[in-house]
Amino acid sequence: MAAPIEAFKNAFKIPELKSRILFTLLMLTLYRLGAHVPVPGVDGRALAEMLGGGSGLLGFYDMFTGGAFSQATVFALGIMPYITSSIILSLLVNVIPALENLQKQGQEGQKKINDYTRYGTIFLCVVQSIGIAVYLQNQGPTIVPRSGIFFILLTMITLTAGTSFIMWLGEQITEHGIGNGMSLIIFTGIVSGMPRAVVNLFNLLNTGQVSIAVVLVLAFMMVFVVAGAIVVTTGQRRIPVQYPKVVNQRRVSGGQRTYLPLRVNQAGVIPIIFASSILMLPDAIVRSLTIPSWLETPIAIALNPQGFVYNGVYALLIIFFSFFYTASTFRPAEMADNMKKHGGVIIGVRPGKATADYLGKIMGLVTWSGSVFLAIVALVPVLLIKVLQIHDMTIAHYFGGTTLLILVGVALDTAKQIEQHLAMRHYEGFSSSKGGRIRSRRM
Repeated sequence: MAAPIEAFKNAFKIPELKSRILFTLLMLTLYRLGAHVPVPGVDGRALAEMLGGGSGLLGFYDMFTGGAFSQATVFALGIMPYITSSIILSLLVNVIPALENLQKQGQEGQKKINDYTRYGTIFLCVVQSIGIAVYLQNQGPTIVPRSGIFFILLTMITLTAGTSFIMWLGEQITEHGIGNGMSLIIFTGIVSGMPRAVVNLFNLLNTGQVSIAVVLVLAFMMVFVVAGAIVVTTGQRRIPVQYPKVVNQRRVSGGQRTYLPLRVNQAGVIPIIFASSILMLPDAIVRSLTIPSWLETPIAIALNPQGFVYNGVYALLIIFFSFFYTASTFRPAEMADNMKKHGGVIIGVRPGKATADYLGKIMGLVTWSGSVFLAIVALVPVLLIKVLQIHDMTIAHYFGGTTLLILVGVALDTAKQIEQHLAMRHYEGFSSSKGGRIRSRRM
């Protein structure tokens, strides 16, 4: 426990890293302040009462926005439109040659892809904000006292501007802060709702709706999910690689065995965020349309967050995006070529294509275990609701499930970013009065 605390203290002893951390905190503070600016023309209290149970997809979506949706604020759409746009662009890169060529152009090509992602975000914001405005109008004058085309237009502009500002905040954190801007915004939104979930749990305990045994089970599941997420996120499959000795004048290098680490969860929390974002789209579309009566029941069954169809699709999407993201970031052919250029070989495997096939096979097996773990943990809240009869979905998610996985994953990635800054900069005289070098915490 002392090592992380010491690393955190050391982070504030490096001026550049300190400024990055403070800048990140400032941006996140602006995000939380914006989450309390109401949308004109909407009764936020009435909407919060309507969604107060925390059940359904709207309650789940509200967790990702940090309560901004239920309070009808300018950040009601959150960062999900940007994530959805990123998913679409990532899929299109693999099927459209022009986008694939852009990706291969390095930083300039990636900059253009990022621009397309922003344009896609604006388009999705316009569509979703119109759907939300129509949905709110359909709830009657209690939610929207003055409905009409002007209200729809005003809501569209407000929500689109809000998400655009969030997108800008995330990019600023990534560029000038400690990195992972979008993930940290989601992290902040989820953390902001944890105190409310704890208070709701104790209220249920005081009123006798849940027992001490249920609370202990929730605490156990929380510890289990956090421990499992840490193990899977930091877990690696080490592939032994042997490099030949190289004699340069009187200097001898190489000739030793090293390890090629393959992460069990290469994609991190991205599959969960992607899957959640995708599943929120159908519900948003349905709420903005007039559905025939004979379709209402099948659609309600399909979009029920506690139903078999919804959770089955959710698990499959998590597994799919785990493999998809891993395939996008892990390139065994390039790794095999680099190893061959430097004379590195995997013991018992021939260089070249055989090495690439071997790395791809091992990474596929490793990804299976990581993706299945993510899918299982994502379904834990449903089991808690069914078995423990907890009808508040926010409690089930905060004490076991996707939210904990996201919190742990983002926290570990952020800690890794800070460690990299600490490892790259060794300043004399900051660690103690006697001098010395600042050390980064080792995982």
